[in-house]
Amino acid sequence: MSGAARPVRVSTPTDRDIVLTRDFDAPRRLVFDALTRPDLLRRWFGAQGWQLVVCEVDLRVGGTWRFVSQGPDGARMGHGGVYQLIRPVERLSYTEQYDDQSYPGVTVISHRLVENHGRTTLTTTIRYATPEGRDRVLRYPMARGVSESYARLDRVLVAPQPVRKQPGEGSAP
Repeated sequence: MSGAARPVRVSTPTDRDIVLTRDFDAPRRLVFDALTRPDLLRRWFGAQGWQLVVCEVDLRVGGTWRFVSQGPDGARMGHGGVYQLIRPVERLSYTEQYDDQSYPGVTVISHRLVENHGRTTLTTTIRYATPEGRDRVLRYPMARGVSESYARLDRVLVAPQPVRKQPGEGSAP
């Protein structure tokens, strides 16, 4: 990666969707791990000044996840959901709802990871329950926060923790 942070491309293909796209200089296995392993998530998830203080991941279809972030002046933000689709290294989909959510309904987040020559494009589709919910989130500094979080992820991808084998996994290729 060059000295400047890569931009997050933001699009709104429907009245309920926000699509975020970002390239990473890492294989998709490592990017997928960074999205699903608490030891890695704690190192990058959140905008500048925010840190995960709770990171619970039950990575199975029907399993739940729960994050609580702490920011400046001790402010806390909690959210969680349920995993709906898990295709390791390719796709991940789950619901999301914030403790103090300012928009109605449950959001569905879907990640698609595509690798090309050791570089991964992460495309995240965020589907809101209503157009009004999507529009409200678009007024937040979401793109800035995601960009800051992904810049932190870039640093983790350069120096990840060793990948631990899960029970039942064979040898890595």
